[in-house]
Amino acid sequence: MKFAIITHVVHIQKDNQYFGYSPYVREMNIWLKYVDEVIIVAPLSFKEKVSEIDSCYDFKGIDFRAIPNFNLTSLANVLSSIFKLPLIFWKIFWTIKAADHVHLRCPGNVGLIGCLVQMFFPKKIKIAKYAGNWDPKSKQPFTYRLQKWILNNTFLTRNMQVLVYGEWENTTKNIKPFFTASYAEKDKLPIQKLDIREKINFVFVGTLSPGKNSLYAIQLVEDIRKQGYDSFLELYGEGPERKTLEDYIIANQLEKYISLMGNQNQQKVTQAYQNSHFVILPSKSEGWPKALAEGMFWGCIPIATAISCVPFMLDYGERGLLLNKELKSDSQQLKDILNSTEHFNLKREKASEWSRKYTLDTFETEIKKMIKE
Repeated sequence: MKFAIITHVVHIQKDNQYFGYSPYVREMNIWLKYVDEVIIVAPLSFKEKVSEIDSCYDFKGIDFRAIPNFNLTSLANVLSSIFKLPLIFWKIFWTIKAADHVHLRCPGNVGLIGCLVQMFFPKKIKIAKYAGNWDPKSKQPFTYRLQKWILNNTFLTRNMQVLVYGEWENTTKNIKPFFTASYAEKDKLPIQKLDIREKINFVFVGTLSPGKNSLYAIQLVEDIRKQGYDSFLELYGEGPERKTLEDYIIANQLEKYISLMGNQNQQKVTQAYQNSHFVILPSKSEGWPKALAEGMFWGCIPIATAISCVPFMLDYGERGLLLNKELKSDSQQLKDILNSTEHFNLKREKASEWSRKYTLDTFETEIKKMIKE
């Protein structure tokens, strides 16, 4: 089987290997176990260096078809994209034509073009992974809404399965609720016993960007400290908000309690989850927030905004805390957990029990079914 991947993920080539964002590459490596040939259409960077959060494909002999990176966020970028789009359309068209099975990664600018080009190939077997927020009521950019409209239209997406996070009303027969995973059955070690009457550890894992709202995570832990709880927060990740966060931490003398850890490998992040009482993610938008699912696997109680499939993941507050984004009320919710060891332990158990249903073993079984169909 010749398998084509069309994605916006920026890749880096080093020593005849292709690297990309680790969670994406680790997932694709599972898909690639069941194919014979691979074509990847994606942006290729010659400037970036391989970092702690990058991994390489396990597959040998990848046919990589590089396309220019582009976005539509400004007039200058739109004008620049006009010259790039014909080449991108051309490469995606011939890639789909050559493939037996097409895998689209959405949402994203490249995914949007893939959605349009695949219409010319109604008989091709296709799977689209929509790794964003499928909630039809959420406010999203026009290009995201357009991709969702195309993917939800069975006339335009023939012979395609669309994998989305969560179950939603008014979806068509090609929409399939799905999940993602980070840990295997063999990783199901006992969760550590943690005491909330001593040091309380919070962890944030994600890009330091306005969308992830990492500043609110800091402010929530800061407020809890002011109320007498011995609380500490580690933030894992990099991004444009780092300087803002550093300035806030220094201005409020939080250096002893709030630590910016930067990008770290999976092993170090896993250790942070294992030692933390809570995983916090006050995002404005998510698909399937891996940081929450990973933290829950190790017994972290998730603290997150009620977006996308997060309410389902947290069982509407039964195995976590849904943020109102109002500091006073959110602090009170958190204190209600911290003031009861029994309440804390029950939520930990529920969070871990739920997350451990979604292992890489189950994930691979489901992928294999779809590849073989």
